[in-house]
Amino acid sequence: MNGYRTDDVIAEELPLLAEFRPTLVTILIGANDIVAGSSNDRYREQLRAIHARVRADAAAAVVYALPQPDWSLSRAGASFGDPGAIAARIERFNTIAREEAERASATYVDIFPLMRDQMRRGMLAPDGLHPSAQAYAQWAEALVERLPATLASPP
Repeated sequence: MNGYRTDDVIAEELPLLAEFRPTLVTILIGANDIVAGSSNDRYREQLRAIHARVRADAAAAVVYALPQPDWSLSRAGASFGDPGAIAARIERFNTIAREEAERASATYVDIFPLMRDQMRRGMLAPDGLHPSAQAYAQWAEALVERLPATLASPP
């Protein structure tokens, strides 16, 4: 969800897991936590809580965690501060996302090189900040390549 932080995922989305019973869960969150000034420790705690709830309420689901894109390279990214400092925070949060995914036995799909290349090539939505539909489609392709055959094939 556009604008969501880890707090919003915990409050709004996780309560739906038990009823929905997904077989596939993707976790990509953190950009708005950076904008809001979240510390590394708080982000780690929030991700740990998210993964624990996913495991508790969607135990059978395959869980993939993804990095956040390098939005410091977007046209609008500079409005949030120094692009170099933002890029460093994104990379640190992505490291935390990887560590917490591995800790929770989720699969971390490191498509950050693809994401960074997309931002450098200007694959942006009209808002100049978020990835374009074509960029998201490439992310989906990268994920499908990693899905177990039972999930990748339509019924």
